[in-house]
Amino acid sequence: MNIQIYGKSKCFETQKAERYFKERHIPYQRIDILKYGLSQGEYQSVKAAVGGLRALLDEKSKAYEALYIQYLSTESAIEEKLLENPSLYKTPIVRNGKKATLGYQPEIWKTWE
Repeated sequence: MNIQIYGKSKCFETQKAERYFKERHIPYQRIDILKYGLSQGEYQSVKAAVGGLRALLDEKSKAYEALYIQYLSTESAIEEKLLENPSLYKTPIVRNGKKATLGYQPEIWKTWE
């Protein structure tokens, strides 16, 4: 298992995900999504695993409203804003190879063990 947790330091869901893996002594790599974002390859892999671009967007974030994402008409315009502004991602993004989840999903992570 090669677990990567992409999250924000002040995100409660990210902290819960880290605690889940820590309690089970499963090694993981934590990546600050605000600082490093996702590479193009990682982004494509996660997008395919979670069900598309809309699933990745955190519609409750301040950046979502500030950047007027709901008014953008094309997927490519939304994708461009998402890659420029990592604060738009719903967190945590937990990856295990080609598999990925959004949010706190312990029932799915159990199947990875």
